[in-house]
Amino acid sequence: MRFRSLYAKLIFYFLVVIGFTLSGVAIAYTTSSRELDELAEKQMAQIVSNAANHTDLYLKDYERSIVSLLTNRFVLEFIGLPRDREAYDYYYYRKWIREVGADPLFIRNPNIEAVYVISEQGNAVYYFNNSNEQSFGPDEIREQRDYFMRNTSAAGRLSILKHSVMTGRENQMLTLVRRIRGFGSPELSGLVAIEMRSADLSALWKGVDLGKFGYLFIADENGQLIYHPETDKIGSTLPEAFQQKLIRAGDASFVDDREGERRIYMAGMSDYSRWRLVVSMPVDEWRKPVTNIRNSTLLFGSFTLLLAILLAYRFGKSITRPIQTLKSGMRETEKGNWAPIPLPKHRDEIAELMLRYNTMVKRLSDAVDKVVQVELSNQEIRMERQRAEFQSLQLQINPHFMYNTLETIVCYAAVQDSEEITEIVKSLAYMLRYSVQTNLEEITIANELKHVMYYMNVMQHRMGRAFEIDVAIRPAYLLHAMVRLTLQPLVENAFQHAFPEGAEDYHFIRIDCGEDQDRLWIRVEDNGSGIPAERLAELRRKLEANRLAEDLPDAAGHKGGIGLLNVHRRIQMVFGERFGLRIESEEQVGTRVTMVLPKGRRASGYRQLL
Repeated sequence: MRFRSLYAKLIFYFLVVIGFTLSGVAIAYTTSSRELDELAEKQMAQIVSNAANHTDLYLKDYERSIVSLLTNRFVLEFIGLPRDREAYDYYYYRKWIREVGADPLFIRNPNIEAVYVISEQGNAVYYFNNSNEQSFGPDEIREQRDYFMRNTSAAGRLSILKHSVMTGRENQMLTLVRRIRGFGSPELSGLVAIEMRSADLSALWKGVDLGKFGYLFIADENGQLIYHPETDKIGSTLPEAFQQKLIRAGDASFVDDREGERRIYMAGMSDYSRWRLVVSMPVDEWRKPVTNIRNSTLLFGSFTLLLAILLAYRFGKSITRPIQTLKSGMRETEKGNWAPIPLPKHRDEIAELMLRYNTMVKRLSDAVDKVVQVELSNQEIRMERQRAEFQSLQLQINPHFMYNTLETIVCYAAVQDSEEITEIVKSLAYMLRYSVQTNLEEITIANELKHVMYYMNVMQHRMGRAFEIDVAIRPAYLLHAMVRLTLQPLVENAFQHAFPEGAEDYHFIRIDCGEDQDRLWIRVEDNGSGIPAERLAELRRKLEANRLAEDLPDAAGHKGGIGLLNVHRRIQMVFGERFGLRIESEEQVGTRVTMVLPKGRRASGYRQLL
C-alpha cells in the first residue's frame, strides 16, 4: 500500500497497532473466561468432594457405635429370646443392655438421641437420650420391624434412613440400622439401630461458602432430601425429571431453571452413605467474575481505542507540521535565501533538526571567519612546538659540558698513567651519554646489557673487589626491543637494597630472559635480604596505580634517581598497561623482579648499538 503523505502513513500504522492490541485483549479475555469457568467448576467439584468426605467420616464414627452393640453379649442373647419369654428375662436384658451398651454410647456420643434393638420374635428395647421415654405396643413394634427389614441390606450392611420411631420427629432424625443374628439363629433376623439429629449432621455443611445465593443440599438414593438450607423441604422428594438430570450428569455440572431462575448444579455421590451431595448456584453469580472481566474489557477497550485514535491524530500532526515548515525553509534555501526558519515551542528530534538547520545556515555565513581563526590557531601551535624544541636544545648544554669535562679527566689520567681512572671515567662517560637521552625510544636488550656492563665497571672500583653478574640470556633475544634505561636500575636496586651490608662472596645477581605465551620476560634475581611483607604490599599497590614516582626524599633523606616505579611506568608508556614490572620477594631469601614485555618485538634498525 502506497501513501502520498507521511500523515496518512502514521495514521494507518497506528490503527494497525491498535487493532492488533485489541485483538490480543479479546484473545486474552476469551482465554481468561474459559479458565475462570474451569476454575469455578473445579471449585464446585472440590466442595462436593470435601462435603462427601466429611459426611462419610462423620457417619463412620457412628457406625463404630453400632459395631460395639453387635458384639455385645447381652444384645445377642436378647435377639435369641423366644416370643413367650419371661417378664424377668426381658427386664434383665433391658437393664444390662442399657448399662453395658446404651449408656456408654450416650456418654461418648451426646448427639445420639435413641438406641433400640428389635428381634424377630417381637422383643424390643428402646433407650432415649435427652428425650421423653416412649413405649410401643406389639403392633407398632411389628410395623417398625417390617419397615426396617424392607429398607435395610439383607447382607447386614449399614443402612442410613431418613426415619424415626419417635412420634413427631420423623423428618428431624437420621437412623443408622443394621440387621443382626442372635445366639442360636443363623439368619440376620434382628435389628440394631441408633438415631441422631439430622441438624447435628447439617452443621458439617453450613460452613460451605457458595456465595450469597448458592447452597448445598443432600438427597438419598430415592431422591428424598436429607438436608436442605430451607428446613421445610427436608423429607420431601426431588422431582423425577430433576433426579434424571442428576443421574445423567454424573460428576459434571448442568443448568436447570426449576426454581424460577437459571442455576448451575453439580452433584457428587458419597461412597459410604450413597447420598447425593448437590451444589447449586445462580448462573449469573457463577459467571460474575467472567462478566466483570468482559464489561471491564469492553469499557477499557473502547476508551483505549478512542484515546489511541486521538493520540494518533495529535502525534501525526506534531510530526508532519514541523516537517512541512522545514521543507518550506529548504525550498527557500534552494533559491538562495538563507533566512532561518521559526522553531516550535516544544523540543523533540524534529525541533532539534530544525535547530540544526538554522545553525547550518548561520555557520555557512561565518565560514570565512572560522577559516582565519583556524589558521591563527595552527600558527600558535607551531610556535609552541618550536619553543619546546628550543628548550630541549638548551637542556643539552649541561650534558655536553659534562662530556667535555670527563674527556679532560681522561687526558689527565693518561698523563698520570692511571688505568683505573681511565676505565672509571670512560664508563661514566658512556653511562652519562646513554642516560641523558630521555626520550622513550625502543632500544635492544644488548644496549641495556652494555649499559649494565659499564655500571658494573664503576661498581667494582667502588666496592674494591670483583663481583660478576650471571647473565643467562640466549643470543636470540639480544635484538629484542625494550625501553631505554630499565635494566640497569633493577641491578642498581639490588646493590642498594638486597645487600645493605655489602656484597659478599655467596651473594649473586642473575639476569635471565624467556618467553611465556604472547609475552617476553627479563628477570633480575638476587639472594639478598628480601623485602618485608608490608613494604612489598605497599610497593605492589604503587605499581598498580600506574603513575610515575614523585622525586621526593626517601626515609633516609636522600633523593632517589630512576626507581622501580618509574621503570614500571616508562615500560607501560611505550608498550601499554598490560606490561611492566612484577615483584616477588621473601625476607632472608631474596627478591625476583620480572620485567614483562611484548613478545616478538624487534628494535627498529641497529643504530642503537653503541
